[in-house]
Amino acid sequence: MARMRRTTRQTGALSRGRLTGFAALALTGVVALSGCGTAPWDQSRFSTTTPTSSPTKTPTAAPTITPVVNELATGSAQHQLQAGDIALTIDYYSTLSMDEWTAEANKPITFTLGGRLGTDDGQSFYLSRVSVTPAVNGPAGSLPAPAPITDQSSVSPGYYIKAPYSYSQTFILPAFDPSATSVTLSFTYEILLQTAPGSGDYAKQTASDQLTVAIAQPAE
Repeated sequence: MARMRRTTRQTGALSRGRLTGFAALALTGVVALSGCGTAPWDQSRFSTTTPTSSPTKTPTAAPTITPVVNELATGSAQHQLQAGDIALTIDYYSTLSMDEWTAEANKPITFTLGGRLGTDDGQSFYLSRVSVTPAVNGPAGSLPAPAPITDQSSVSPGYYIKAPYSYSQTFILPAFDPSATSVTLSFTYEILLQTAPGSGDYAKQTASDQLTVAIAQPAE
């Protein structure tokens, strides 16, 4: 009978050991499960896709349209200049209508020049030389231009331009580059003023002026 009781105690100890092992295994399973973090059904935190924003379109600026200046749009233009004590009045016009001022045409520019003295003690004054330098412009900037045109007085000391007298001249502008849109004419007037009435000595005065004329474009 004593032997049978020892066997029973060993079996009880073995059963308690197994129960303790199962409990430890279950506890380990709980700890492992609690260490998993976010539940499997919360997949949004595991997404590796980076949100992308729609590209912002940069608005395209509208092209700037620069109007072409045409000082002869009304048929003529009058400018007032000062050369020392001499007040000059210049009238510009063309015998060729503006719609015929094309790049390939010969373009006449006519101008008339006269003046008055601010302090007039009876001196005379004369135009000794006039020149015009064309500057041709196109959509992208400057274009090749013809050579300057000059009128050197053929009489000494020059052309008498004191009111009521005046000087008149016509210069012909040759063909330009086909892409020309306008031409700016730079005028230089060289004037000789008597130092005293009847004197053969003269003081030189210079006046500069500009005139811009549009070039007519062919019909599309």
